[in-house]
Amino acid sequence: MTFVRFLKVTPAVVYLAVSLVSLGGISMHQGNDDGARVVVTVALDSLMRNEDTDNDLRITINDPHVAGTDRGDKRFWIPVLDGRPHEVAGTYYLSNLLQELKLAEEAGIETTALALGRVFEQPVDRISRMIREVYWEGLTRRIDEKGLRSILQDEKTATVDGLRYVYVPPSDQLAQTYFRNVARRHPDWKMRVTVLPKNITADYVRKLDGYHGILSLSLVESSDGSIGGEPFVVPGGRFNEMYGWDSYFIVLGLLRDGKIERARSMVNNHVYEIVHYGAILNANRTYYLTRSQPPFLTSMALAVYEHLPKGQAAKQWLRGVLQAAVKEYKEVWMNASRLTRTGLSRYFDSGYGVPPEVEPGHFDAIFRKIAAHRGLTPQRLEQEYRAGRIKVPELDEYFVHDRSMRESGHDTSYRLEGRSAHLVTVDLNSLLYKMELDIAAMLRDEFGGTLTLGDGSVEQAESWTQRAQRRKELVNAYLWNAERGMFFDYDVERGEQIGYVSATTFYPMWASLATKEQAESLVRNALPLLEQPGGIVGSTEESRGPITTDRPPRQWDYPNGWSPHQMIAWQAMVNYGYTSIAQRLAYRWLFTITLNAVNYNGTVPEKFDVVQRSHRVFAEYGNVGTTFAYITREGFGWTNASYQVGLALLSPQLKDHLNRLIPPEWVF
Repeated sequence: MTFVRFLKVTPAVVYLAVSLVSLGGISMHQGNDDGARVVVTVALDSLMRNEDTDNDLRITINDPHVAGTDRGDKRFWIPVLDGRPHEVAGTYYLSNLLQELKLAEEAGIETTALALGRVFEQPVDRISRMIREVYWEGLTRRIDEKGLRSILQDEKTATVDGLRYVYVPPSDQLAQTYFRNVARRHPDWKMRVTVLPKNITADYVRKLDGYHGILSLSLVESSDGSIGGEPFVVPGGRFNEMYGWDSYFIVLGLLRDGKIERARSMVNNHVYEIVHYGAILNANRTYYLTRSQPPFLTSMALAVYEHLPKGQAAKQWLRGVLQAAVKEYKEVWMNASRLTRTGLSRYFDSGYGVPPEVEPGHFDAIFRKIAAHRGLTPQRLEQEYRAGRIKVPELDEYFVHDRSMRESGHDTSYRLEGRSAHLVTVDLNSLLYKMELDIAAMLRDEFGGTLTLGDGSVEQAESWTQRAQRRKELVNAYLWNAERGMFFDYDVERGEQIGYVSATTFYPMWASLATKEQAESLVRNALPLLEQPGGIVGSTEESRGPITTDRPPRQWDYPNGWSPHQMIAWQAMVNYGYTSIAQRLAYRWLFTITLNAVNYNGTVPEKFDVVQRSHRVFAEYGNVGTTFAYITREGFGWTNASYQVGLALLSPQLKDHLNRLIPPEWVF
């Protein structure tokens, strides 16, 4: 590929040059492919000594070449026991070698015929296979005796009294008995089982500060009498519980990889939360009992249902989901706290004060700003406010909006900060429109148009279709901006659209709410503003505004991109016949994931800077999934899913381009 020297130096050329160095070339080894017989620890120690020159227990493009030596030169000869030695060159192949050796070492293997096919596996094949074979299992959890051993070691379960709390609902007698027996069998776990009150209030949740714990999920009793938890897949890293909207995108990835029962179990756990906690929670920890997350249940359930053998058992399962969905719709999204006078809904959290799950230091800017007007240090203000010893109306108002923003899943963004509870948003009302149509379709297609639920209420397909039609009219009245050709959130208190350009403007296309003309307008007006080299960006730089000491970067804003926005945008384009655009957007995102995995030892993180195509994101919490030793076991839930779903959109030729890291600018 010597033609590179004749090309004008552009970002695309730089990326290709980096990829060539990282990949090292396809024929950079000698000998046959039957395997190089090695002493595992000898080969591993030698490799790390020669190539991990920055001592971070990984081989990446950041490992410097040590001047005057061959250390860090990205070329390594495998010390074999017999036959001709094998050379491995290039960051990517060396990191594969590291991973394969480490896996062998952990398996207790002293000598092995190293599978060179795995070392020289093409990037797309390897990332996809690792997700399918390793990452999903690494992210799977269960709330049962076996699963609690590791879950209770999570630092988020630490309490002021040293006990580890498992909370169960009063409506689940099986869970109460089961977990009390587990606690008796394992006194060393210091596990305390607590039954929640029937009516959970904001005051009750606030009084749990210092005593928060994990919430039980669905238990299944087998025919042999054994009891185990329904499995669920967590996002990864510090997110070691089942999250609301993450789960929908994860389920799409599981289904793509043929893990149907795992996907169905995740739906079952969400139904459990609605039945026993009254809502799909932000996550199954007690401090989330006052907060839900974006409503994807019907979308998730229908995706699973398509993969189930059709029959009475599947229909009975769908009936249970439908009943839970109706309950969620009416009691959560149409309740007095979330339904506004516009007829559209908002995100809201009935709790108050500082969200206890947020890491220390996150609110420094707001405490610093208000402390200056009160003659207090920021630290003293925060301490006194958290303890309830002083009243600060400005902070009370701020945290109403902050908690609402966290229910949206977009925590945090300047689109929502300081005003979220006043907004009826494009994303939420698009989701509710689809939920209404989904319920109508389930009733019509599977239950003859009418269904009597367990509480005696009768649901009819026609009434749900009418609800959807009414919401569509309201969305067009309040959220559509014909002049700018985009959908915008509406501030109910101010009586105006906020004009903040966000990736959520594509949700009406995803939900098939937009008209053909609106879709054309979005492609013409919104897409050029939000499409970046690495995919769809969370917002435009102009809408985000300036970043200062008192106005720090927010992770859901420019220049960052997230898997759910990509997957929503892809499906949005497909829904309206823009398949080639969907492929282009998918290729941009998958190129970003692949490039970073190749250059950084297989890393598959939570989010990316899609302007720079980099995993180096420093806003707020950093980037989950980028810190590991030797080999990542998890990737990140919805990023894994986006890779598998995105690959299904690409032609064989585009997959070949992706394997060779051909930049999107050269392909489209």
